[in-house]
Amino acid sequence: MFSTERLRNINTQKDFESLALELFQFHFENNALYKTYCEYIKRSPKSVKQITDIPFLPIQFFKSHQIYLGNTVPECVYSSSGTTGNSTSKHYVRSKKEDYLDLADTWFKKFFPNYPSAIIIGLLPNYLEREGSSLIDMVRHFIEQSQPESKFSLELDTDLEHLLTEDDRPKILFGVTFALVQLAEKGLNLRNTSIIETGGMKGMRKEIIRPELHQLLSKGLNTEKIYSEYGMTELLSQGYWTPEKKAFEAPPWMKVLVRNTTDPLSTKKEGKGGINVIDLANQYSCPFIATEDIGAVYSDGCFDIMGRLDHSQTRGCNLLVL
Repeated sequence: MFSTERLRNINTQKDFESLALELFQFHFENNALYKTYCEYIKRSPKSVKQITDIPFLPIQFFKSHQIYLGNTVPECVYSSSGTTGNSTSKHYVRSKKEDYLDLADTWFKKFFPNYPSAIIIGLLPNYLEREGSSLIDMVRHFIEQSQPESKFSLELDTDLEHLLTEDDRPKILFGVTFALVQLAEKGLNLRNTSIIETGGMKGMRKEIIRPELHQLLSKGLNTEKIYSEYGMTELLSQGYWTPEKKAFEAPPWMKVLVRNTTDPLSTKKEGKGGINVIDLANQYSCPFIATEDIGAVYSDGCFDIMGRLDHSQTRGCNLLVL
């Protein structure tokens, strides 16, 4: 299918839509589960003329089926954190080094072009304590490309506190939300540090909405450089919320659309509703996913996440529930 180079060279909406429709044809012909779903809702290549016509596979199928079209053994299997008593999603990945990490690096450099000269800290306790996290693989890649002091940490210790508050070199701190809140409650005065929050409270505390979270972190850590990452096990691409846009930006090979919550087969390019994602990096699983998130997509293609559908199971992901 597409090389990562071809995905990186998408420059226009026409480029994206052409590849998306090509990939839809490929999955309709080769992905038995997806084809069955398309036929069930009476969609086929004959009826799909634009990206809003494409059927989006409910994300729950990643919990119940092995969705993988590769002709080789998958290099890895990413899994969601899940919660007690709930099944977890599994994403079978053909080549995490050549595909996932290459594209993740390309998009991260859009926001942090000089990140190899920074110190990267991964304060991700819940993720570090289990196997199969795509987030851990991505942050590990950034750590390996950056300065020698870069590292993962399970908690704030004396060395990490000194690094964050006394060292003037540029730093990027990836943190799960509850761990960042704990830092903010200590009243640390961070120096030259950008924060990227990567997920909710993971059952550790009550969820709070993003504006309140960012205000809390900004006040407690004395920084305005607060970002958010939108990613999940079922996607191989990430969106980043930036202080400048105050919304998430998706890479050129990923597009977020919305569906009517009362008519899940109705998709549009902007507005509010359930979140559908086209991730062209998901070439060998499923690029067209109907998530359990609700949100808004704006005229410039940026988006925001506002919560979860009422009937959705609670699971670990980058959401702040209203």
